[in-house]
Amino acid sequence: MHKMLTIQTRSQGLYEFTPQLEAILSQTEIQEGLCTLFLRHTSCSLIIQENADPSAQRDMENWLNRLIPENDSLYTHTAEGADDMPAHLKSIITQTSLSIPVIDRQLALGTWQGIYLWEHRHFSHQRQVVVSFL
Repeated sequence: MHKMLTIQTRSQGLYEFTPQLEAILSQTEIQEGLCTLFLRHTSCSLIIQENADPSAQRDMENWLNRLIPENDSLYTHTAEGADDMPAHLKSIITQTSLSIPVIDRQLALGTWQGIYLWEHRHFSHQRQVVVSFL
């Protein structure tokens, strides 16, 4: 089964969509298998990360922004704004696809794990995630 999930972002940051995936899974008859996620964009990413303490998300965002700054003189790809090339670089050091086991009709996530789209651009976007259950 395949489904397209659209996630609306407002600006840079992490957008949890675990509940939407669980809702899609509940509409299937899958008992055990694999959920695969594929992001159809090059300036955002997918991660599995802590969903209990928002300070962890802020720390990750601050660290990645320090690691990959905007307006670096090495960038030649600048036509789409100061945040575009850093967004591409952030995407290549994170992930654009994920695989999550399904066990007993549940995503096999840990207690504090959530699935996030990490928007690396400053402006709002509609991001598409291809969801497949095998």
